[in-house]
Amino acid sequence: MVKKFLIDLLLSPDSKKPLAYDQINNRVQDAADGHVYEIIHDIPILYASEKKINVSPLHEKSATTFDYKEHYNKDAELFDYFKEDDTPAARTERRRSRETIISKIEGSALHILDIGCGGGWIAQHFTAKKNYVVSLDISLKNPTETLKKYPSEFHAAVVADAYNLPFRNNSFDVIVASEVIEHLTSPKTFIERWLRILKPGGKLIMLTPYNEKIIYHTCVHCNNITPANAHLHSFNEKNISGYLPREGIQTNTTRFNNKYLTKLRIYTLFGFLPFPLWFFLDGVANKIIKKPALLIIEIIKN
Repeated sequence: MVKKFLIDLLLSPDSKKPLAYDQINNRVQDAADGHVYEIIHDIPILYASEKKINVSPLHEKSATTFDYKEHYNKDAELFDYFKEDDTPAARTERRRSRETIISKIEGSALHILDIGCGGGWIAQHFTAKKNYVVSLDISLKNPTETLKKYPSEFHAAVVADAYNLPFRNNSFDVIVASEVIEHLTSPKTFIERWLRILKPGGKLIMLTPYNEKIIYHTCVHCNNITPANAHLHSFNEKNISGYLPREGIQTNTTRFNNKYLTKLRIYTLFGFLPFPLWFFLDGVANKIIKKPALLIIEIIKN
């Protein structure tokens, strides 16, 4: 059964009007315009009717197209986001990344949206604190597994395209997009649409590789250029401003996870430190040797 708190947030991705839950037929619908959306495993499937083919500057340069929905549905089937890398360095980086994101979220945040929910760690952490979490992904697989793995009255899931978010204006206190924007064809458009559903005073938190040098390969199938890890963009604290609105927001950036500390295997020692002390020492390292691996961008909506 779809959670009531989720129904209260939903909007048709087609008509942009509120949706109602038809429990008898197990679907959500816009009674005025007749748009009907199915529910699978208690998850509303809220794709917009109009199919969009999205392209980035790389696609334009290569004269190729990009079916965003098809690509990331296939990605979810091929890669298991619930099987985490078991190397010590990867475990430490993953834990510190999550702790850094958590440190940016105030305890008063009632509704949290996890865009590109992956393995669902946001739901795991915050539903235990009785925050309402909506796990969103463009594929059905990841939200289904997330909802199954972390069942809670405070947890709901949605399948939707982040270009056409099916939520009312000013719905969420916090939106988390961890390792998402580097994959997007048009980060500026996505950020504008994410801000629409953020409450005034709410916060959009984006985690991305810092100043990444994107490596390109030639695809063995189509003989076109393809970037490693499907990363289309690289961000730092300066160029991110070109993707943000000029008014109505406040912005903070945090560089962290020094690459040299990882290379020197100091993570084996630092892994035992409490987060505030680790974060301080990592910050000192990044001032001395400016080699942070990750960047967090916080956007507060006025």
